[in-house]
Amino acid sequence: MVIAIVGGGAAGCFAAIRAKEENPTAKVVILEKTSHPLAKVKISGGGRCNVTNGAAFHRQLLAAYPRGSKWLKKSFKVFDNHAAMRWFESRGVPLKTEPDGRVFPVTDRSSDIVQCLLTEVERLGIPLKLNTRVNTIKYTDGAWQLISGANGEVLSADKVIVATGGSPRREGLDWLEQLGHRIVEPVPSLFSFNLAPQELLDLPGLSVPQAIVRIEGTRWTHSGPLLITHWGLSGPAVLVLSSFAARDLYDRDYRFNLRVNWTGIRNFEELREHFIAMVQEAPKKHLMAVKPFHIPTRLWQYLLKRAALPEEKPWAELGKKGMNKLIDTLSHDLYQVLGKTTFKEEFVTCGGIDLRDVSPVTMQSKVCPGLFFSGEILDIDGITGGFNFQAAWTTGYIAGTN
Repeated sequence: MVIAIVGGGAAGCFAAIRAKEENPTAKVVILEKTSHPLAKVKISGGGRCNVTNGAAFHRQLLAAYPRGSKWLKKSFKVFDNHAAMRWFESRGVPLKTEPDGRVFPVTDRSSDIVQCLLTEVERLGIPLKLNTRVNTIKYTDGAWQLISGANGEVLSADKVIVATGGSPRREGLDWLEQLGHRIVEPVPSLFSFNLAPQELLDLPGLSVPQAIVRIEGTRWTHSGPLLITHWGLSGPAVLVLSSFAARDLYDRDYRFNLRVNWTGIRNFEELREHFIAMVQEAPKKHLMAVKPFHIPTRLWQYLLKRAALPEEKPWAELGKKGMNKLIDTLSHDLYQVLGKTTFKEEFVTCGGIDLRDVSPVTMQSKVCPGLFFSGEILDIDGITGGFNFQAAWTTGYIAGTN
């Protein structure tokens, strides 16, 4: 038996390893279009590789997938995040779970994950054919024919696992649509927001530990750390928001109004009580001298100016009108977004093979028996925190098993 894996990324290598373990006598081969297998793993997480997430329960895992959560419910019963952690640690890669749930190699080196996977591929005798782009795939005479390269080299296989990753363009999925699969239009996910030119952009690198961002006129909102960049806003709050609202923002051509609550507190009266307490505790101190909610000094200075409040005004003289202006600025700050910035090396898309055409318990195509899928080629994507890699491990493991 010949099992061909199209794609040498996280999902492809994981699927190949599992397929060979389950079928020791089969010839398993990986076809990678570039000269650098596992390239995305190597650069992920700033070179640390956020392997998975340490969520204790499946419901916590599933909540992190804007697309594919219901479908993955059955898949995680087969191979979940804890199984993935055991898999890597049993192969000599100790892991650590950080307070926010992200899981990394203890060494903080993504190369440890890359080397682990490549070592397993080599140990099992799996050929890894680089610079081999599969252009066409078809089923004839009882076997799959994979045509690759400029010279049209043909590989015949009994089973095929497609793990080519997300496609940023619709035409990159045409070859699979031609086999009868439904395609969900791919659009970017996980990106930062570009703001219209303004003074806030003079504060790159500043952040607040807990903010709330909301796309005006929609239900989309998220809270978390917020980072100011040279071009706009980023950080977990924005990245997660962009993921859940990916299709809506695409339809808006990434032009919309964004409301920012710099305090992380949603209740207006709770905010008022907080500032009344500040007035009582430091009545004679200037507004600039007492900063609330761990807001950085330069950002606080900017927000006071935005609220038209003098820095030297004593808290006792803020008054009801001044307090309302300050609360409104801190909790309903308005910014115009005029585009996005994606992280090219870690590009994530939503869209791909329609999940209705794939079994979540085998990863086999419901349209083409003997054809399987794993990884981002499927219409599955997660927020930041190791969830996209977990989807790769889970779908790769199940595809390889079957």
